[in-house]
Amino acid sequence: MDGPGLGEQIDVGVPSFLDDLDRLGARDYQPTEQDILRTRVKTTGIVEVHFSFKNLNFKLFDVGGQRSERKKWIHCFEDVTAIIFCVAMSEYDQVLHEDETTNRMQESLKLFDSICNNKWFTDTSIILFLNKKDLFEEKIRKSPLTICFPEYTGRCLVHAIETPTQFPASSRQP
Repeated sequence: MDGPGLGEQIDVGVPSFLDDLDRLGARDYQPTEQDILRTRVKTTGIVEVHFSFKNLNFKLFDVGGQRSERKKWIHCFEDVTAIIFCVAMSEYDQVLHEDETTNRMQESLKLFDSICNNKWFTDTSIILFLNKKDLFEEKIRKSPLTICFPEYTGRCLVHAIETPTQFPASSRQP
């Protein structure tokens, strides 16, 4: 598989922190909002959060995306009203940690398709959230989209950034 191997997949926050070592090492350092947003804690297991907004009670489950974590999800999905499926756009040229032959974006496509077409979720709203667009826009200049989507024929970077991915094609069949 083309693209970065596991050893080249640096956590997205690391480069920005390395560029700012003097500020981070200062005695009076206080993290900025951007510092906090760039930190990451890998989800393992299931993290449940309860919160209220405008007199509505919400129960949010953050489930690990690794294959080994998926079997733990099923009991969380009983009676859910919505699923927010998050995909990092910037991972189109990366492989899974647990399987160096599988592209992360292709794995996400497969999982998204299985959730969209699962009989348990026919009455569930499914929201696709594509994040890390800023990293994608930087990366696409160096790493071609054809690594993940060989059929892509866009002629320039603007097309790659503006072209919707294949995720909408995974929507439910009537």
